[in-house]
Amino acid sequence: MTHTLRMTKHVSKFLVIAGLSVLALLAIALMPLYASAQRLPESRAEINLTFAPLVREASPAVVNVFTERTVTSRVSPMEQLLYGNIPPQQRKQSSLGSGVIVGSDGVIVTNNHVIEGADTFRVVLSDRREYPAELVLADERTDLAVLKIDTEGAVLPTLPYADTRAVQVGDLVLAIGNPFGVGQTVTSGIISATARTDVGISDYAFFLQTDAAVNPGNSGGALVNAKGELVGVNTAIFSRSGGSNGIGFAIPAEMVKRVVDAAINEGTFVRPWLGLAAQTVSYDIAKAQGLERPVGVMVTEVYAKGPADDAGLRRGDLITAIDGREVFDEKGLKFLAAIRNPGEAARLTVLRGGRPQTIAVTVEPPPGATEADIVLMEGRNAFSGARVVELSPRLAEENGLDPFQKGSGIYIYSVARRSIARNFFRPGDIIRSVNGVSTKTVKELQSAVKQDSNSWDVEIERNGRTVRGTVRL
Repeated sequence: MTHTLRMTKHVSKFLVIAGLSVLALLAIALMPLYASAQRLPESRAEINLTFAPLVREASPAVVNVFTERTVTSRVSPMEQLLYGNIPPQQRKQSSLGSGVIVGSDGVIVTNNHVIEGADTFRVVLSDRREYPAELVLADERTDLAVLKIDTEGAVLPTLPYADTRAVQVGDLVLAIGNPFGVGQTVTSGIISATARTDVGISDYAFFLQTDAAVNPGNSGGALVNAKGELVGVNTAIFSRSGGSNGIGFAIPAEMVKRVVDAAINEGTFVRPWLGLAAQTVSYDIAKAQGLERPVGVMVTEVYAKGPADDAGLRRGDLITAIDGREVFDEKGLKFLAAIRNPGEAARLTVLRGGRPQTIAVTVEPPPGATEADIVLMEGRNAFSGARVVELSPRLAEENGLDPFQKGSGIYIYSVARRSIARNFFRPGDIIRSVNGVSTKTVKELQSAVKQDSNSWDVEIERNGRTVRGTVRL
């Protein structure tokens, strides 16, 4: 490039002396650059370059996922008036998505939103073989689900996982799926961006962005690199029309592998956590910290006796990377922690007082009550019909709540229809006290409502606001 520019400079000087126009000078100066950028194929082999071998290798591992659920249609009051007592009508509702074979014995990964609410599942392979499928694991917060089919001993083609730590913007990728139900389709593009966290799809967001055409029906399909490896599972598109605008998002293969391994080995996906809360470093914060530019996230809270606390992290620490990978917000930090198995150590690069240091934090499941500890309130009281559980970091993580909520209380997980509690409470309410007595455990709540009374003074937290009042039967 330097040689070309030098040549151009000398040629320009000569042509000015010869009296040629400036336009002619520009044309001659740019000719070498234009010729190199627009180089024609020099052989038949270059003319015949194709993705076909890659597609032949990868496409058999991409499947169609058909789901079916029973929907009950309610009869309106007007129809009841006109036609008498008509029982609710039931009908079958079908939907279609894609999936990827990641286990030769019939393990398939797809999106949670593809199978959500379905009663039955059916998988159709690229060679048109069909199998009923069993749901092994569905995780709404990562938007991943794992299915299993009985291959009766047949070995299925699979896609190996790519090392998505090495994925770079500009890498060539293929998207394989079944858009709009037209049949298996392959589109090509590049990685447009990595580590997209502010997408609003899930709270474990760390998406790969691609301009390969992704449309409805592609969900759960494969994003494949030039080596025929699974880079990610296509999940969502940014579109105002419902069609592809060249902005698609895929869940990285490292998270896909973590969820699949958990489904096969444990049957459930336990999210490890660091036990800290953090905020993105803005330009003003960076300036106050004496940094040249905004980097990392700042620790705002550390959970007592949690992994971060045990490792010695403090409020005000600046986390710039985890396992050598830069972080820019709390979602990215949570993702990079969640791809590790509980009990594994994550190495955090931390700036403390302007000095960098590395702190190893052993990620663990958040402590406290889980959904298995939910209790149904019964009897003649204001809470009858509510399913409640003690508020804990683990429950908060599982339900997308803030594990650092101040104070303690009882979380209302759900409320039965046509129950007494339905008149007063909503799912998500946090019961702080009853009749002036703090309710830290379910037993304390049960004891408080056993009193022979028709009214209770209640303090609850609803949507971040404290509400106090008296409920009466």
